[in-house]
Amino acid sequence: YAYSDNGKEFKGTDGHAFIKTCRQHDIGQKFTRINRPQTNGKAERVIRTLMDMWHSKIHFKDCADRHIQLLRFINFYNTVKPHKSLNNATPYEILTAYFNQPICKQL
Repeated sequence: YAYSDNGKEFKGTDGHAFIKTCRQHDIGQKFTRINRPQTNGKAERVIRTLMDMWHSKIHFKDCADRHIQLLRFINFYNTVKPHKSLNNATPYEILTAYFNQPICKQL
């Protein structure tokens, strides 16, 4: 499922690109409770971090530059920035630790 708030871009008419893409790829949609942004807290926090640490701090030359800078920020966010919710580890460190665990031989 794609879990989102009740914004028009997610819950609007069938003509919205997000809704079309979900349907094309057989992805169901679930929505937060109306007027309860705390039910979508993790997504709201990521958006706030993105705006505070990246979008409001960088001047972009053009759309291509903005795209490149976004990719750089995503790399930083996932591989360098410690996350309190992950006990100050990075998402990359958590994934690396997970994939370095021995594989269970008996199912």
